[in-house]
Amino acid sequence: MAEQSDLERPAVDGAAGEEFLRAAFQVLLEEAVRKGTDVAQKVCEWKEPHELRELLDLELRSHGEPAGRLLERCRDIIRYSVKTCHPRFFNQLFSGLDHHALAGRLLTETLNTSQYTYEIAPVFVLMEEVVLAKLRELVGWNSGDGIFCPGGSISNMYAMNVARFQRFPESRQQGSRALPRLVLFASEECHYSIQKGAAFLGIGTDNVVLVRADERGKMIPEELEKEIERVKSEGAVPFFVSATSGTTVLGAFDPLGPVADVCQRHGLWLHVDAAWGGSALLSRKHRQLLAGIERADSVAWNPHKMLTVGLQCSAFLLRDDSGLLQRCHGAGAAYLFQPDKFYDVMFDTGDKTVQCGRRVDCLKLWLLWKAVGSEGLEQRVDRAFACTSYLAAEMKRRDGFQLVLEPEFINLCFWFVPPSLRGQQGCTDFGPRLGKVAPAIKERMMKEGSMMVGYQPHGTRPNFFRQIVTSPAVTRADLDFFLDEIERLGCDL
Repeated sequence: MAEQSDLERPAVDGAAGEEFLRAAFQVLLEEAVRKGTDVAQKVCEWKEPHELRELLDLELRSHGEPAGRLLERCRDIIRYSVKTCHPRFFNQLFSGLDHHALAGRLLTETLNTSQYTYEIAPVFVLMEEVVLAKLRELVGWNSGDGIFCPGGSISNMYAMNVARFQRFPESRQQGSRALPRLVLFASEECHYSIQKGAAFLGIGTDNVVLVRADERGKMIPEELEKEIERVKSEGAVPFFVSATSGTTVLGAFDPLGPVADVCQRHGLWLHVDAAWGGSALLSRKHRQLLAGIERADSVAWNPHKMLTVGLQCSAFLLRDDSGLLQRCHGAGAAYLFQPDKFYDVMFDTGDKTVQCGRRVDCLKLWLLWKAVGSEGLEQRVDRAFACTSYLAAEMKRRDGFQLVLEPEFINLCFWFVPPSLRGQQGCTDFGPRLGKVAPAIKERMMKEGSMMVGYQPHGTRPNFFRQIVTSPAVTRADLDFFLDEIERLGCDL
């Protein structure tokens, strides 16, 4: 235990700490930012788990290590991590690096505050209000509410919970005993968080009806209506429909206008999971993909995906402006939300959430928006579409590339058919053999570190690649390299 005399001075050496930070920031700038965005460098330095454990020396010991050793560990962490900012990282629905947004993330971490009261986060409470209002404006609402959440999955769960409370407010106190059997509906192509949310909230996965989608992955409104009628005939209560704007694999957009018509006829809450596709609202050229979204009751939107904001930045937007979030989630903790504060307590927004501590996720988006403006964000969205159009056109010109379907969004789904399989499409074993191609190519590219792209099966379709471009740093040379590299890695399979 510390002696009383130890309290006469700080337990940390401020000067040494600042010196370490300067050196650490230099490592970050050189190794993560500069090299991480350099096409001449690898996307990843692949190691098997047992090798990586030995290289990193992850053991935690009784005694600390000197600054020089810690800086080496920082370099190792960067070296063996995947560079999601690399122009040839196409693996996820997020990629790239924006320096302004990164500055916002560093500020957030340095200031280390929680976004629950004006008292402790005055700048960020006001900032969040402005950013959420701007996002709602793009949806088409001139009022409403909202909150930043730890990811799109949680945003979707917020929507379910608020919709249930709005329909059955007594459930907040009485729980499930106050409820009939509730049923929600989503496309069979919906994000898996819909089923997870139903399980987490006590609705139950048996009460999630997955509505048939068409060949492009869009929910069929007529099928939705049939399912609603069927559920009603069974004595259950439909209450919630989740439409998707930008499905994870195919990039499909449900027809929001017709879906909204069905919801209106049956008095159901309409939520739009636009976590992936919401950023198309910034583009005058492409926002028609979300036509009808203004009729939704709630929307999930992840700017961290397409706008290069950085993880995490996920907004839950609500058309209702009557305080529904507060009534649904508020607990009035006396040590945080005192009603007799010296300022207007309407700015203490933390009681609207199910969290207590909450990250400041608005700053990085606000700083990026300040830097490039709405026009700059629109250009990023349009550029991503242009990259996808270019690749799709090039694939049609090259032997061996076969589109799964014409891209509507920036999800480019395709097979690479190696020379050994060309002309054998009629063979009974063609599908299983083709399904082995993508995993083999993925293994080779990962071990070489040349690039990263995801693959998956889908329904009866064997494994195919899903290529995504969101980074504004990607050039035509990177796209040509992508096609050449797929050919090189797969030509002998």
